Amino acid sequence: MMNKLSLAALILAALPLAAMADDYQTATPPSGTAANNGGWSGSGEFGFASARGNSRSENANAKLGLSQENELWKNNFYLNGLRSKGNVDVEDGNGNTVDKFTTTANRYDTGASVGYKFDPRSYVVTAARYEHDDFGANLWQGIVSIGYGYIALKNERAELSFEIGPGFKRYQAANSTREVADPANPGATISESYKPDAQSEVVGRGLINAKYRLTDNTALEDTLLVEAGSKNQYYQNDIGLSVSMTRKMALKVGYQIRYNSNTQPGTVSTDKLMTTNLVYNF
Repeated sequence: MMNKLSLAALILAALPLAAMADDYQTATPPSGTAANNGGWSGSGEFGFASARGNSRSENANAKLGLSQENELWKNNFYLNGLRSKGNVDVEDGNGNTVDKFTTTANRYDTGASVGYKFDPRSYVVTAARYEHDDFGANLWQGIVSIGYGYIALKNERAELSFEIGPGFKRYQAANSTREVADPANPGATISESYKPDAQSEVVGRGLINAKYRLTDNTALEDTLLVEAGSKNQYYQNDIGLSVSMTRKMALKVGYQIRYNSNTQPGTVSTDKLMTTNLVYNF
């Protein structure tokens, strides 16, 4: 994983090269599209899977996204949720291992960014993000940032934009365990659960967003988010392939990788999620 300095250097180096690509152009949308609504557009996604029989599982995820882009503004808002249940082995009060149908994932995150354009390519952006994860290394994390954005390419088929800038992050690590002296047995130790103190730090935030229309009804989108500080580094990449069935409805396959440098007992640094969703565009 690259650190924030190398990411900044990569983005700054890419800007003049990207500027030499196709000239920025905005296609004239047909009547009734986002251009007639202040540049606003949006989409909602939902996926659900349930299994019964030799094993039981339930998985649901939902996403809502709104965006606006016109001559002055480049704004985004999103809200995502994930919840899963499945069979897991747990230890009961008697020390026996039993099979239990319980929650195995419960996460939601939301964020927004407001960008004001200096010209068709450059803009200043303020962004905020909050995430809650009952099964992650961090129970919650929130960040606010300000930065510079650059639209390297935008035409009817492809889009490419970058954002980079400083931010302030605060996060709460998940409950952990530690060894303490056993009051009933001098010289021995026992494990106890404790809640670590919340942490704060200045971070570097980077965002790369790319879209490419493969055919008239098939599009590929990839978004890389980096929030890197001296204490905690967080990286998230979302890639998705969508196939339109109508002007409003589409099927989308998505793959998400999330990396958090913090780990707690029972957690790992990298989470991966594959989704197949029904999408409604509005």
